[in-house]
Amino acid sequence: MKKTYINRILFAFVLLTILSSCKKALEINPVDTIEQKNALLTSKDVEGALVGAYADLGNRNFVGGRPFLMADFLANTNAIEWFGTYEELTQAINKSLLKTNTFVDNVWASGYTAINDANNVIAAIDKVDAAKKNRVEGEAKFIRGAAYFELVRLFGKAYNDGSPSANPGVPIVLTPTSTVSESSYVTRASVAAVYNQAITDLTDAEAKLPATNGFFATKSAAAAMLARLYLQMGNYSAAGAAANRVITSGNYRLTNSFLDAFPKMPESGKPAKPGENTTEDIFAMQVTTLTGFNGFNEFYGSSTFGGRGDAVISKDWIDETYSADDDRINAFYDDDDLFTAKYGNQYGNVPVIRLAEMYLIRAESNVRLAPAAPIGGVTPLQDLATVRSRAGLTTTTATLTDIINERKLEFAFEGFSLHDAKRTQTNIGNLPWNSTNLVFPIPQREIDANKNLVQNPGY
Repeated sequence: MKKTYINRILFAFVLLTILSSCKKALEINPVDTIEQKNALLTSKDVEGALVGAYADLGNRNFVGGRPFLMADFLANTNAIEWFGTYEELTQAINKSLLKTNTFVDNVWASGYTAINDANNVIAAIDKVDAAKKNRVEGEAKFIRGAAYFELVRLFGKAYNDGSPSANPGVPIVLTPTSTVSESSYVTRASVAAVYNQAITDLTDAEAKLPATNGFFATKSAAAAMLARLYLQMGNYSAAGAAANRVITSGNYRLTNSFLDAFPKMPESGKPAKPGENTTEDIFAMQVTTLTGFNGFNEFYGSSTFGGRGDAVISKDWIDETYSADDDRINAFYDDDDLFTAKYGNQYGNVPVIRLAEMYLIRAESNVRLAPAAPIGGVTPLQDLATVRSRAGLTTTTATLTDIINERKLEFAFEGFSLHDAKRTQTNIGNLPWNSTNLVFPIPQREIDANKNLVQNPGY
């Protein structure tokens, strides 16, 4: 089987149009200018550009699913049985990515597309009506901060692997790129510098965003992304505090059942329909029948429900991982093979941050810090019990091991496993947690285009 996808790709320094297939990328031609007609002249122009930035952030090659799926594949040992024909994803399953991997190329390019979109909005913020200015700027900085965080943890070493101030991360570009010249080619900033830029953006976003904002980024969405980022850094006091701000906002609640936290699967033989965010979604990428694409469903979904049916979940793994009385054991469906029901709706929104994550971040932060008074005035046992009780489980202890294991149960196939393994220094099969095989290569085409970029070790 062979599919062809057309993706518009903009790296901060080079505009590229590519045609990529399952097997090999075709010729690509660089363009070194952006047409003047794209200039942002009015408040309406800037607000329209912001919507475009969300669309690019939610591209299936970025927060729309594929990078999370590839992270799952790199972390997989025995949970996913891969039957796909995409060579690039087979490389991820085998922990042997090549620097010419087109899926990796597209993650990089899509991330910088979203960043450049955000830069355009921020540069034109004075054109925005005064009443909307803070919100628009906050949303753009949320997008930019989230994009930098995602890129650096995929293309750079883990924050706890050596010296983050010395290890190369990704280039930081904070102004729009409209013309490419030799002076445009910047180097990779350090891992620490990229994290700091993401923190600056997300902190400013949290300050400027409203508490409610439809399905767009909110104050809590920025705080939740900060909580995730700080946890990855090992800054548990900041992570716990940010998670607590989200929980105590009162704007979100856990769904009554675990599967209710995910888009509803269509009945067999009936077409899938878009669904709204759940009460648990702090931030989710919107997918409709006309626009958007659920990059998780593409491979995790069976062919009956809009997917390719390439990533089958091992029954042995399910039985070994979940107890019989854990409701999450029912979050799989049988369609000749077993698939995760989290992505059974091809038009279902892609959940990016759920409230359950905030409870477990606050619980882990309190366990690790063991403060005299727990963050939020809630014990780790109480937070852990909140998540587990929805799955029909009782909770008697809340050790660090308990909480890390709960993340495995709660967030399986949501893109967490690789990053959790790195921050907890947990080896993946025979690979050490900080193996160069678990870091994305800098795309060779970007190195060819920008002489100041250096490749990651091992490639």
